[in-house]
Amino acid sequence: MSRTPAAAARPSTFRAIARIYPYVQPAIGRIVLGMVAAMVASLVALAIPFVLQALVDGPLKSGDRGQIVPAGLAVLGLGVLEALMIAARRRLVLRPGTYVESRMRNALYAKLQDLPVAFHDRWQSGQLLSRSVSDLSLIRRWLAFGIVLLVVNIVTIIVGFGVLFTWSWLLALIFMVASIPIWINGLVFERKYSVVARRSQDQVGDLATSVEQSVHGIRVLKAFGRGRYKLDEFSEQAEQLRGTEIEKARAIAGIWLWLLLVPDVAFALCLLAGIWLASQGHLTVGELFAFFSAAAVLRFPIESIGFLLSMTFDTRTAVDRFFEVMDSENTIQDPERPRTITDPRGALTFTDVHFHYQDAPAGTPDLVDGVDLVLQPGETMALVGLTGSGKTTLLALVPRLYDVTGGSITIDGVDVRELTREELRHRVGVAFEDATLFSASVRDNVLLGRPDVSGDEAEALLREALDVAQAEFVDRLPDGVDTRVGEEGLSLSGGQRQRLALARAIAARPSVLVLDDPLSALDVDTEARVEAGLRRVLAETTSLIVAHRPSTVTLADRVALMQDGRITAVGTHHDLMATNDHYRYVISSLDEDDATAREEALA
Repeated sequence: MSRTPAAAARPSTFRAIARIYPYVQPAIGRIVLGMVAAMVASLVALAIPFVLQALVDGPLKSGDRGQIVPAGLAVLGLGVLEALMIAARRRLVLRPGTYVESRMRNALYAKLQDLPVAFHDRWQSGQLLSRSVSDLSLIRRWLAFGIVLLVVNIVTIIVGFGVLFTWSWLLALIFMVASIPIWINGLVFERKYSVVARRSQDQVGDLATSVEQSVHGIRVLKAFGRGRYKLDEFSEQAEQLRGTEIEKARAIAGIWLWLLLVPDVAFALCLLAGIWLASQGHLTVGELFAFFSAAAVLRFPIESIGFLLSMTFDTRTAVDRFFEVMDSENTIQDPERPRTITDPRGALTFTDVHFHYQDAPAGTPDLVDGVDLVLQPGETMALVGLTGSGKTTLLALVPRLYDVTGGSITIDGVDVRELTREELRHRVGVAFEDATLFSASVRDNVLLGRPDVSGDEAEALLREALDVAQAEFVDRLPDGVDTRVGEEGLSLSGGQRQRLALARAIAARPSVLVLDDPLSALDVDTEARVEAGLRRVLAETTSLIVAHRPSTVTLADRVALMQDGRITAVGTHHDLMATNDHYRYVISSLDEDDATAREEALA
């Protein structure tokens, strides 16, 4: 999603960019040395006209050929020194820029990992991707090139004008006054270009989101023949970006018009005045020659101000976008004085639990509205209810993917908010219906939650988890458990992904296991074998399972019926079937869905 700050609230460009100082601080020394080298190169270039003046007014005027060669060698030496300083500047600043980019990218990734799920629900992945790649690359280029040349060129212009005044105050004044339109248009350019640059970078993020969604959903698009529709949608977004880029180009072209026109006009006026001053004897030919040589040296710094300013404003926008993420509040944090579970048994208790999203409109009913539920250690409880009753949301509250907005959830008598997130998520294992795997080996995916094991212990744990999840198919993969699965596991079938996700939850060996319909994509025979394995595992683990199929309910010791965000009944399957009309209705709905799923599996 795009987040453009209000123009009235925007700090100055300098103050905005200065926020990256903590990341730049370790590299400041080399960047400053690079500026010094560039400054020496500029001053050397400004020194050459003095040698040329002495050459024109001396040996060339007097005809003393013996002094021409030393003067020529002096110019050559100054030119070589200038080239060496430019090379030193590049060598000094290139590496620090990449170091700063790396620090900022690592900090951004760590922040994204730390921010709660609610943040990622609101932000498009393409916007985050463009911030972590293109925006940070722009900041790196500005640090290695833009800021160095901007500072050096401004100082060069100031020093250069001072040098021009040493030869002729009148010519220097003409040159300076003629340059005033450049600065005026520079201020106008900043206000206009900053807005357009921000819009462009936001549109790049939106475009990246479209590409990512289309790539991830390519099977759906092909299956429904909607490739042309998404192409038209993408083309429309690309056309909007093209229009914004043209607007940027027009703004840059406008400033370049003044940057190219004004110096030429200044040169013409100075040439006319200089010839007149020389003819009146107020200026020597050598001084006039040196003046225009120095003015020529100043031409690039003056002309470069345009693209350096545009680069600076682009960088300011990139910095703003970076800190929009870094400044995001993390509402789910570790407590100041964390507690620990000394006797892990797995008792899970919900006490008057409420939950609603932070941006929910006022008066909207809570998604979880006063849930009271107690799971004894080692108990398996199925959670059933119609679609939208709040089952998945309730499960997400246990590992603090979201925080309760009222009431409490405790594990072994300790509120989950009083545990560190690391300990809580070590105690709680999770498997979702929409199984997500990473582009890594099967082994790494299954043992994701157990970085503390290695060697034979890790191998034994891996095999046990795969056996329970009936994931023996991994041995038929090209490299067995070392086979690298594709991005998000899309190289595997839905049932294979679910079994590996279930194995991952089992391998974590949690004291509490929350499963969101983990068997929905399995065929009948595989489901029966997985259920038999789960009965062995769940005998020692407290489990809360969202059940969308009647066969999953049979795993449970008790069943909790959820309706409109509340638990309306708790008991065994047989008791609820005998006493609760809504439960019978829910189970009949699950039976219909289960029959359809079985027919599809058999087909």
